[in-house]
Amino acid sequence: MTGPLAGLKFVEMVGIGPGPFAAMVLADLGAEVIRIDRIVPSGIGIERPVEFDFAARGRPSIALDLKRPEAVALSLDLIAQVDGLVEGFRPGVMERLGLGPEPCLMRNPRLAYGRLTGWGQEGPLAPTAGHDLTYLALTGVLNAIGRPGDAPVPPLNLLGDYAGGSLMLVLGLLAAILSARETGQGQVVDAAIVDGVSLLSAPIRGLFAAGLHGETRGRSLLDGGAPHYDSYICADGRYLAVAPIEAKFRRELLEGLGFDPAGFPDVTHRENWPEARRLLAERIASQTRDHWAERFAGSDACATPVLDFAEAEAHPHAALRGAYVRVGGVAQPAPAPRFSETPAGVPSPPQPRGSGADALSRWDIAPDRIAALQDLGALA
Repeated sequence: MTGPLAGLKFVEMVGIGPGPFAAMVLADLGAEVIRIDRIVPSGIGIERPVEFDFAARGRPSIALDLKRPEAVALSLDLIAQVDGLVEGFRPGVMERLGLGPEPCLMRNPRLAYGRLTGWGQEGPLAPTAGHDLTYLALTGVLNAIGRPGDAPVPPLNLLGDYAGGSLMLVLGLLAAILSARETGQGQVVDAAIVDGVSLLSAPIRGLFAAGLHGETRGRSLLDGGAPHYDSYICADGRYLAVAPIEAKFRRELLEGLGFDPAGFPDVTHRENWPEARRLLAERIASQTRDHWAERFAGSDACATPVLDFAEAEAHPHAALRGAYVRVGGVAQPAPAPRFSETPAGVPSPPQPRGSGADALSRWDIAPDRIAALQDLGALA
């Protein structure tokens, strides 16, 4: 294993979405992670061929029947060896399996027990189902995304599941591991997506409290309300994103578009926004996206072509930085961030559910025990 987390070990109780992504990040950065999966799929989440389940890369999968005490005992033996655990089930599920925090911390007092849910471990919504969009809705963040007069826009499931959920859990786990190294005491990390999204919204809430961000979506500086922070259609139907918030960058944009900055409507005054938007839209629509991309390449105009996934992968900047790697013959985002002294390696491909039973030997599980568990049907 290579990367800054080499030497750390984790057990992942396989769930959907943000839990596997958190475990993927840990594995990408060098941690050794073993996945404990179900023998029978749960039926939730979005099914896909295994080679396209990018969040499952970099770690072996074993499939256990956790209704059998032998499988629970094996899980506890693995948990006894690790620095952290990742689980993303509803509150109470791990306790019913006999793998809640109490028995796990008894076996491993230094364990960072990571719990990733939408609503958190307690509260009136804790036992109920939800998805990224519903978590954003309850935090007030969804209400701020979209055009005025239109319904709020689902911003993919990046902001809630993966930023507010997965990355907050990774941060919490690493913090708990550092604490355990100082104190010898493990702990539970309760990473709720609603908490993480609320935290991420702190800078915008600060602008709102200062009167610099309005209550109505699509009417403020950073939500598409300002003409100099939006995307515009080009002559070929593709889009150019412009974001010169600062005056010196706006001058460069306006000059690149062929305007005299001194005669252009002053966008620091909101009453000038409609006319400024009209002028920008008309000028940008007169040429193709790639014309403007070439015109502004290397400039400080904060004007960038809106690329699709394939174009983003092929862009020279991404190519120079090695932003995408081929894993099992399939291109996907490379591990991030970058480290000067302990760089991450290229992840191994995702494994089919239960195909990694041979990895148990590396975790000091005897071959005869593995065979016995398989004969019982406790291990696929």
